[in-house]
Amino acid sequence: MIKILIIGKKSFIGSNLQKKLSLVFKTDIFSFSEAMKLNSKKINLYTHVINTTIHRNYVKRLYDQKYDLDKKFIKKFDNHKFIYFFLNSRKIYKLGFNLKEKSKIQPINNYEKNKIITEKFLQKKLRKKFLSLRISNVIGLRLNNSSRRGHKIFLDNFLEYRKKNKKQIVMNDYKDFISVDQLAMIFEKLIKKNISGIYNVSLGKKVYISEIVYWLDKKFYNKLEFKKSRTDSFTLSNKKLSNKLRLDITKNQLRKFCENLLTH
Repeated sequence: MIKILIIGKKSFIGSNLQKKLSLVFKTDIFSFSEAMKLNSKKINLYTHVINTTIHRNYVKRLYDQKYDLDKKFIKKFDNHKFIYFFLNSRKIYKLGFNLKEKSKIQPINNYEKNKIITEKFLQKKLRKKFLSLRISNVIGLRLNNSSRRGHKIFLDNFLEYRKKNKKQIVMNDYKDFISVDQLAMIFEKLIKKNISGIYNVSLGKKVYISEIVYWLDKKFYNKLEFKKSRTDSFTLSNKKLSNKLRLDITKNQLRKFCENLLTH
């Protein structure tokens, strides 16, 4: 029987995944400290473990294993049976279009550099029990009001800009966005098929900032001036994952999700 452990009660992705996956699987969600208190017998009841937590110092500082929560967890539960989901970032790549899993790795900040170090450790340690997902920008609402945030998501920045309620200039880069609903659907398929390895998780298409702002709030869109830019633009290729899972995720799905996101 499939049984899921999600680590990260207060995390954006963790709480959203728990809401969606619990409709399909037996799913528990714990904080990192709660998960670390479990014993081996209880841990081995889970077929899949998804860690969505992150230490602030892991984001900001040079690598230090005492802030590496993934490594801490796996070292404690060394003799495990579950598949371990590691959530990586699209920021590990050099900026570009249609970036593949074998595209050039060029992390700039400590966060991305630390993610690469952890991914290499876990891949060597876990082998066929390891699943690394290099995820593009995820759109969705936070399901809790926790102030303990490892880093901001796109919608955090969007809402901050919207509060200013004045004319603003925005660089119209293109990004690769995916909704939390699309993300949860991908996780469901990965779990059902017991997939392991390294995969990009993305829409695989250009979505300009002007487009997604228009979908989210047409009135706010009219208060912005968009300037052409390609300084921070990227898309990830999702071909490897799509071929594996026979995915059907579209830009139209994303548009409809965004149009309904802030209306209730």
